[in-house]
Amino acid sequence: MKIAMLSTFYPFRGGIAQFNANLYETLKLEHTVIPYTFTRQYPDFLFPGETQYISGKDKAIPVPSIPILDTANPFTYAKAAGQIKKALPDVLILRYWMSYFAPSLGVVAKKLKKSGCKVVSIVDNVIPHEQHFFDKPMTSWFLKQNSGFIVMSQSVQNDLLALHPQASSVLIPHPLYNHFGVKEDPAQAKKTLGLDPDKKTILFFGLIRDYKGLDLLIEAVSKLDESYQLVIAGESYGSFNAYDEQIKKANHPERIKVFNRYIGDDEVAAFFSASDVCVLPYRSATQSGIAAIAYHFEVPLIATDTGGLKESIEEPGTGLMVPEINAVSIAETIEKFYREDRNKFIDNIRKAKEMLSWDHFAGALIEYVNHSL
Repeated sequence: MKIAMLSTFYPFRGGIAQFNANLYETLKLEHTVIPYTFTRQYPDFLFPGETQYISGKDKAIPVPSIPILDTANPFTYAKAAGQIKKALPDVLILRYWMSYFAPSLGVVAKKLKKSGCKVVSIVDNVIPHEQHFFDKPMTSWFLKQNSGFIVMSQSVQNDLLALHPQASSVLIPHPLYNHFGVKEDPAQAKKTLGLDPDKKTILFFGLIRDYKGLDLLIEAVSKLDESYQLVIAGESYGSFNAYDEQIKKANHPERIKVFNRYIGDDEVAAFFSASDVCVLPYRSATQSGIAAIAYHFEVPLIATDTGGLKESIEEPGTGLMVPEINAVSIAETIEKFYREDRNKFIDNIRKAKEMLSWDHFAGALIEYVNHSL
């Protein structure tokens, strides 16, 4: 099969680019795959992070992608579609995670679909975590330009069908990221990060955005005794000042260690190896790429009961769910975790890993394209 992929690839960085690279590497083993990417992914003023591009600390797969689409320049949309059409692909795979991409990817999808090419979007979010009045109409239009969809959680599939009831879709769980290296010795990892070697270590990892509930976790840790320490590792999309003030007022603020910056790929192993558990205190969620990293390092999870987190954690028994989205409930669940046998969660993670491979994801995607569209 000849497959065209249009999304974010090297030299862009981030979880979605990493996902796309792993999928590309797997698909190309049995198919002809042509990767296309953006000449401009976001205008700088729309990107709140330090940079959109990889740094020397990233273990990025140098996918030989062809830059063809400027999302902020409508004059490139039809041209990009025309360039992909010339390759005569059997299927075009897109990635959709926010309504900003609806116009650019939607035009490309519409033109390729009209030419007889199947168009399949891997959908991270149908309804974004931070919503705007234009999200639903723009996303609704984009969805109609596709032949089918890959979703990675039941909550996203429900959102998809609510907005586009006729949509064809298949649910394939998020595969594990496996390019961050192997687990390190926990004691050495704590030493590397300057952590107390004797404290129970809780990790909050990833981009810091309001909907991810870091403020709830800081408040929860303040309610725990001094035997706990919290590691916050990730770049803040927005001001970190409110979190700083909250930490200063916390009970024993010295046990909250902050790494407020982009965490390079070569640093990820240390953070997860040093931690007993990774906490996802989200106010809203679909699925989580952080969970995929945690499972790679066999670190159990504690998560609030929102979006698709429950199906990926409670059902396989890889961690604990927080029954209510508030600091008290988070604190109580953390204490409960440490009273239980951590090894049972790790054993279940190892069982789950067998089904969360890139081979399984790619195979299920191809099966869907061949037999359901």
